[in-house]
Amino acid sequence: MMQNTGQRHGERQVRQMAIKPILFNTEMVRAILDGRKGATRRIVKGYIPDDAVWGYTAFTPKGYISCRGTFADGYGGIFFKLPCEPGDILYVRETWQCWRAHRYEATADIRFRAGGDDVRLQFANGNTDSIDRLDYDTFVHKWFSHNGEWKPSLFMPKVAARIWLKVTDVRVERLQDITSEQISREGVEVEYPHVLNGEEKRYAFSTLWNSTIKKSDLDRYGWNASPWVWVIEFERCEKPEGV
Repeated sequence: MMQNTGQRHGERQVRQMAIKPILFNTEMVRAILDGRKGATRRIVKGYIPDDAVWGYTAFTPKGYISCRGTFADGYGGIFFKLPCEPGDILYVRETWQCWRAHRYEATADIRFRAGGDDVRLQFANGNTDSIDRLDYDTFVHKWFSHNGEWKPSLFMPKVAARIWLKVTDVRVERLQDITSEQISREGVEVEYPHVLNGEEKRYAFSTLWNSTIKKSDLDRYGWNASPWVWVIEFERCEKPEGV
């Protein structure tokens, strides 16, 4: 009946592209930079019945939303909104530091623990004698690494991002449903890939997965638990204009 309600309100509205952050650890950032990683799996938090119905667009007072959840007799039960959708742009948050700043030029240099090229931020009123450098002063006061400390990826601002990703697919599946091809797309490296069979590749991925889960959560979200996960596929892209 929610479906009928949505239909009565006319055609589905065109959804605008969203720009969202996504966190990756240093190893996975390197895999993206090397072109080895084009997918990531993220835990779907909350209880999901095995008979859940997936792939549903619901109409709400705020418009159409893509949901995941379980439904009975046409009524919405539990909803799990997609973390992102195809066409969205993700900026990667990674371990970083602002290691150099030049007030006269109003520039700040950013480097990253994963290596690669630095990013130079150019703030307004650079190369002038103007004292109006509020954006520059605010940024440097908050983020400059006076003792060379690395800043956690969680706190990296969008302005410092160097990696931009375009979402190409989003779906939900059990963790252990991952295929050998998808393990490769996850950026998993093995020492001798030409001699590994499918089970050994799965073992390599399961070890990597468990290393990202708190020990207290392994029973719920570890490899053996095979939790529901969002599978987000992406490709590198340029930073959108005006961002």
